[in-house]
Formats: sequence, structure tokens, C-alpha cells
Amino acid sequence: MKRLIPFIVIVTILAACGKKTSTEESTTTATPAADNTLTEQQKADGWKLLFDGQTTNGWRFYKGKENDTWEVVDGTLHCKLPDSTASKRADLMTVDKYKNFELSFDWKISEKQNSGVMFRVTEEFEVPYATGPEFQLIDDANYPGGVKPVNQTGANYDVHATENMKLNPVGQWNNSKIVVNGNHVEHWMNGGKIVEYEINSEDWKTRVAASKWKEFPKYGQAEEGHIDLQDHGGEVWFKNVMIKVL
Repeated sequence: MKRLIPFIVIVTILAACGKKTSTEESTTTATPAADNTLTEQQKADGWKLLFDGQTTNGWRFYKGKENDTWEVVDGTLHCKLPDSTASKRADLMTVDKYKNFELSFDWKISEKQNSGVMFRVTEEFEVPYATGPEFQLIDDANYPGGVKPVNQTGANYDVHATENMKLNPVGQWNNSKIVVNGNHVEHWMNGGKIVEYEINSEDWKTRVAASKWKEFPKYGQAEEGHIDLQDHGGEVWFKNVMIKVL
């Protein structure tokens, strides 16, 4: 019997080492927040959902235009391809205006399609891009006619090209972020910063003067405005759209 005691002790110790504590188990089995919801930490940090995954509450069409192209489907804001049921096109924008903020959104786009997200949009003109700078979303590889760098995904459209891009293929989800604080603007893609600029800096003025926006004197000049999801006639999806006011 005395010879068995050391063996029993060794077996007991090995069994104990193989067990995970409740803390270890809770860490390894933790799951991310469901789509279109906020974690408790995000709420504490001041984030607010702009899309609830079920309705377009908090959104309206630019200048009250008629529209039949935007829909809520499978927890996404979906802009449809042109067909017999989608012919009245208009941008979808927030009811509220924002000045300084951090905007995060997930998006994916169909092959050969084009869209974008604009900020500080006002309704002084017939089109939203007359005032709001645009975070470009496009199928860089397959868009008809090709896409120059300043018009590729993540660019400040026609003004600033991207650097250090980490982009998932067309048809897959990407996460993007726009940070606006005073005149300072940053574009982020899948966790990395890809564009940074200062509105009304000398560099900004030079670039705008060489772009299509030279014909739009109010471009980028509003101090606050709406967040605008572009209906460019192509298919695009958005989810997990959230904002933190700075």
C-alpha cells in the first residue's frame, strides 16, 4: 500500500494540471458582439449605432428625393443594382449632422461597382459631393475604364491617394474608419491608416485645384454636416455603422 501512495499523488497532480480554470475557459470562449450592436466597452467609450440592422431609422434621402434602391436586408443597408424595381436613385444620409467624429463601418461591394461615404454634407446644391469629401469605395481591379490612384478604394476621392492599403477582395467585408477633428482627417482600412490630410492646408488647396472639385467652391468647407452613403448606381452593402462624437 505504501508503494501506491506516490503513484496516486502523481496522477492527481497531472489531472489537476490538465484542468482549465473558469477564467481561462471564459477567455478562450469569448465571442465578439453581434452585428449592429455595441459592446459595453463601446457604449462606455461613447459610441452610438447609426444603423440598427432592421430599419432606416435615423436616415433619410438627400434633399428628400424619391428612392427605391435602398433596402434593409439580412442586417445590412443594401443599395440595389438597377432593374425594374430599382430606378429612383438617391444617396442615403443621416438625419443628424456631425462636426468632429470617428465613424466606423463595415462594407462590401459587387464586381465592377462604385460607391462611397461622404461627410459634412450639406444640401445647398443638387448633389452631395459639391460639399462633402468622399471616402471612395470601388472595385479597383475590374471597374470599367480603370481607376487611377486618387480614385481607388479608400482615397479622398480625386484628391488624396492611399498608402499601405490592406483591402479584402470584392464581395468580402472590409472595415473602414473616418476620423474628422477640426480640419484634420484620417482614413483607415482594416485596422491601418491609409490617408491623412488637413482641410484648407496649402497642400489641400493645391490638390483640390488640380481635381474635379476646383469647380465646386464649397467643397470641404462646411464645419458640420450629414454622413452620406452614395448611390452611384451600383450594388453595395453596409453594416455595423457607428459613430463617436469627438
